[in-house]
Amino acid sequence: MSKTAKAEEVVVRVVDRLADIPAAKWDALANPDEPHFDPFLTHAFLSACEESGSATRRTGWRPQHLVIEGPNDTLEAAMPLYVKTHSRGEYVFDHGWANAFERAGGHYYPKLLCAVPFTPVTGRRLLTRTGADAQMLEKQLLAGAIELCQRADASSFHVNFANEEQYERLGALGLLQRNDQQFMWQNRGYDTFDDFLGQLASRKRKAIRREREGAVEAGITIEHITGKDLTEAHWDAFFQFYMDTGSRKWGSPYLNRRFFSMINETLRDHALLVMCKRNGRYIAGALNFIGGEALYGRYWGAIEHHNFLHFETCYYQAIDFAIQHKISRVEAGAQGGHKLARGYMPTKTYSLHFIRDPGFADAVKRYLAEERRSVEAHIDELSDYGPFRRGEQMEEQD
Repeated sequence: MSKTAKAEEVVVRVVDRLADIPAAKWDALANPDEPHFDPFLTHAFLSACEESGSATRRTGWRPQHLVIEGPNDTLEAAMPLYVKTHSRGEYVFDHGWANAFERAGGHYYPKLLCAVPFTPVTGRRLLTRTGADAQMLEKQLLAGAIELCQRADASSFHVNFANEEQYERLGALGLLQRNDQQFMWQNRGYDTFDDFLGQLASRKRKAIRREREGAVEAGITIEHITGKDLTEAHWDAFFQFYMDTGSRKWGSPYLNRRFFSMINETLRDHALLVMCKRNGRYIAGALNFIGGEALYGRYWGAIEHHNFLHFETCYYQAIDFAIQHKISRVEAGAQGGHKLARGYMPTKTYSLHFIRDPGFADAVKRYLAEERRSVEAHIDELSDYGPFRRGEQMEEQD
């Protein structure tokens, strides 16, 4: 436990290790309502990022979580917060901002980031106790973050993948607002995968059926593994896939093997591995996390190439699982226009930004106004190319 920063007569404390906060206290803020359970805000997930060595000062993610405590040592509010020395693993891309600021003679790093490491999933970011004055506590956390930004001589403070409600409230408090888009599948009460296919245009429906058949024609079988059935052997196999794909995509994968063992101990009931087997050995797999309202697709990898296996493992199997378990949506993560043809429609995402330098803040503000209009137009354009029959497609877009 470290420094304190006073914000409007309230003590906002900085905690440099999540393990120093009791899990029950953190989780009471992060997930007070089981139907809206968010696995990424749990003490288990965030502390696994830190304790495994994946999100630490050494890797450019120095934890500086903010907390507000009340009488009798209660936890009133908290914010997962990191001092960043780079912009990797964030999925809200500000490399252009960093380059421009450096060319103008400034130092963009360090910066402060309120986010879940390596996880482009929308959710609450400023956590407040149920029944408390959420807006007042959010304002106090924000004041503490800005003061810490100044103390740390950070160029800026960012809130990535906020939900729409906090996006509007924090924007009203003066933070710059940014939009982007991801792809998401919505469960409209389907009982079977064929019910979903029945909502698609004939050509798209036939294409998906061909892909599903082609994905397994080499004698591939697919397993859903979760809860107590998950073993270290499963994680060993999956980690091999993750390292192969991560090395090609990012150069250096973000998560280490210990992280997955820790998740297996603490969040296995909310972890789903979709594993593909051929000739008695696992050849590919995808990791999902199960939330109260969503199935979150996270990582995929393979050691053999088979046509359409990526689509089957990551997208169609996720839809199958969501339908079977009455999960309302599947969030497929950042990027990937190929998701559109498979029923994953564009959805707006939200981030917020505070920049200390007034001149640079004005330039970013002008840029973001134009970018928001561009994102809106792009979502409309993408929606027109969705796979649904025209009537259903308009309903999806609404």
